[in-house]
Amino acid sequence: MKVSQFWLVGLTLLVSGSAQAQVSDDVVKIGVMNDQSGVYEDITGMKAVEAAKMAIEDFGPTVLGKRIEIVVANHQNKTDIAGGIARKWIDTEQVDAIVDVTGSGVALAVNEITRDKSRVMIAASAATSDLTGKSCSPTTTQFSYDTYALAKSTGIETLKQGGDTWFFITADYAFGHALERDTSRFVEQGGGKVLGAVRAPLGTTDYSSFLLQAQASKAKIIGLATAGGDTITVIKQAAEFGIQRSGQRLGGLLIYINDVEALGLQTAQGLVLTTSFYWDLNDETRAWTKRFLARTGGKRPPNMLQVGLYSGVLQYLKAVRAAGTDEAKAVSLKMRELPVNDFYNKDITIRKDGRVLHDMYLVQVKTPQESKGPFDNYKVLSKLAGKDAYRPESEGNCPLVTSSAK
Repeated sequence: MKVSQFWLVGLTLLVSGSAQAQVSDDVVKIGVMNDQSGVYEDITGMKAVEAAKMAIEDFGPTVLGKRIEIVVANHQNKTDIAGGIARKWIDTEQVDAIVDVTGSGVALAVNEITRDKSRVMIAASAATSDLTGKSCSPTTTQFSYDTYALAKSTGIETLKQGGDTWFFITADYAFGHALERDTSRFVEQGGGKVLGAVRAPLGTTDYSSFLLQAQASKAKIIGLATAGGDTITVIKQAAEFGIQRSGQRLGGLLIYINDVEALGLQTAQGLVLTTSFYWDLNDETRAWTKRFLARTGGKRPPNMLQVGLYSGVLQYLKAVRAAGTDEAKAVSLKMRELPVNDFYNKDITIRKDGRVLHDMYLVQVKTPQESKGPFDNYKVLSKLAGKDAYRPESEGNCPLVTSSAK
């Protein structure tokens, strides 16, 4: 019997008794936890909540004859607040799954709680690859992206274009550190050099000292290991400093379509970035986007985080139905057994470490002249299969994987 078969059989035995249980409290309750007032509000926030609601509506109002309920909380990008919300949801409100979980530090903290208390966690807007590495959990899955896939795709492509010396401006928390680490690895493996890095606190408004250090390094690429409003701020200030006019280029390691909309094509044109979703890929993505825009005011197209949350919630509900229970380990096993199929994923695998192997797209921001209408921001350069974009399971040091190999 293969190692993977041993793992599946073992987990099946662990949950077989509980799989016969009734749905707890006669309701399947999903808690959406994200940033609704800070730098990540635009890329997650209440628009992500709408995406989760769309998944429930597309699945149906009940599962196993029981109603589906959604609760929402703003963790304010603080791990202590997120931890308090998670414990209250689980201990007093009987929440079965905590989803979205914006921010890598928050996600790692909530991941520990859901592991200890045996609840499902679906990370849709947390990028750290540690969630499927050393911190992996049998009840956690990671949708949308991670730092490894972003670093590999963007770093290698930039090297091909001659960007062989790098200096990082890094968000000073778990996500930024992981992205810098992973990108540095690919740059150096490809023959490039990392000349230095500076760490900027979340929500920094003045990047002048960091940009001066980056300029002084003479690096060809200034890698932005930042996200959300921080990325927009640093790109705008880099333009004021004349960074690109002086010959240095910005390497946007995590750029969302929201950022491009906020910056405008005149400022953002030419940026190369990696994403697991673009609204204009095909008829299905365009149809879903039309529904999303109608519900969210039509000012921002959906990004990979919001769509990843939709996909995760839908997969969770399918797994509850297939497992015949909302017991976390049984559902998590079914989430991994079932291929992910929705309007943009087709037969996508979830590995035993919890990594969802989305296809990843390398895209370039269009010039104003190339854009044909609202949100027409990207041209797709290439598609990377998930098996090629994400870290090999054998290299992640996930205990679920290493223990099954013994």
